[in-house]
Amino acid sequence: MMKEETCSSVLEKVYKAEERLKNIIVKTPLAINNNLSNVYTARISFKREDLQQVRSYKIRGAYNKMATMSPEALAKGVVCASAGNHAQGVAFACHKMKVKGTIFMPLPTPGQKLEQVKMFGGNYIDVVLYGDTFDEAKDAALRFCNEHNGAFIHPFDDHAIIEGQATVAMEILAQSEVPIDYLFVPIGGGGLAAGVCSVFKELSPQTKIIGVEPSAAASMKKAIEKGQPVLLEKISRFVDGAAVQQVGNLTFELCQQTLYDMVTVEEGLVCETILSLYNKDAIVVEPAGALSIAALEKYRDHIEGKNVVCIISGSNNDITRMEEIKEKALLYAGLKHYFLVRFPQRPGALKTFVMDVLGPDDDITYFEYTQKNSKEKGIAVVGIALKQNTDFTPLIDKMKSHDFFVNYLNNDPSLMNLLI
Repeated sequence: MMKEETCSSVLEKVYKAEERLKNIIVKTPLAINNNLSNVYTARISFKREDLQQVRSYKIRGAYNKMATMSPEALAKGVVCASAGNHAQGVAFACHKMKVKGTIFMPLPTPGQKLEQVKMFGGNYIDVVLYGDTFDEAKDAALRFCNEHNGAFIHPFDDHAIIEGQATVAMEILAQSEVPIDYLFVPIGGGGLAAGVCSVFKELSPQTKIIGVEPSAAASMKKAIEKGQPVLLEKISRFVDGAAVQQVGNLTFELCQQTLYDMVTVEEGLVCETILSLYNKDAIVVEPAGALSIAALEKYRDHIEGKNVVCIISGSNNDITRMEEIKEKALLYAGLKHYFLVRFPQRPGALKTFVMDVLGPDDDITYFEYTQKNSKEKGIAVVGIALKQNTDFTPLIDKMKSHDFFVNYLNNDPSLMNLLI
């Protein structure tokens, strides 16, 4: 699937991938979301790849790649590196094809994804936890391949992987009753986006494809700006399904040719989207699965009256992360604030703070204070939840006027993480 390939040769490979996958994957629905359609005055549809057996689109590329390999290559065993979803796809394929696999995953991988990998792979796979990031796990996997003569199943930068992911696009075009104006695609390493771009370029060139990345791991955006893949020195791992330090050469080439735009979204907005989807539509998504929907707000003025498709890439979310997700959403919305507060060390000081500083709808959600008899005043760490973000300025003003205010911790994440 390179530049010189013709339309017929590109699509022929995707058609063959569809044939290999027809009894393996779920043909996931393309469903109109009435709530967001009303919010954006547009026709908003979700491609529900979260409903795959492994709860992400990754099964498409992983199985297609292994199905194109020779029996001799498979007999040596396969190796992959993944933050979770690709690992599940490879594990599923290993069990289905009775192939031995070794799967490298970063140490911070959510426990839910780790358990799912073991469940899908059973006795056919071994899991090795290594490094803090996908890229560190990948380097370890490649070393293991060299030492044991195994076959590396790349999570994105491989023709057969891209062709497998491209079957998502074939389904979208077959399912949509009207021409698609905008297609929002989440990007980590770029395999899904590259596959979708290769199909839409030939069959629906008028569609504007918007790639979406977390702002703290924007490797494709940086690659397009620089004209080549670049290694990001530091990324956030929160959106683990899209936390990649460097996109692939193949995926970059295809995305650079066809993407209409690259959008980045903040982690707080991703968290708001996760909670909104759960509360309003009973849809559970992982952070990477929420990227395409979170990006709609960035394109509000462009999509009005248009036919828009968002790919929900996965739903492998660890329930233990929900408190963190809620916290990030509240911080992003300006509804949760942390302060260093100076309290006089006398009876009634807290009562004064509650009665004279807090508004009627403000709520103390965190309080840590130790009285020190040798000092007139002591410092407390206080978390306050607001009902609306417009209450923030009056709260600050009253804290300062009563000489309670010391520091606002939301603007200093390092200090806040140390203290809370």
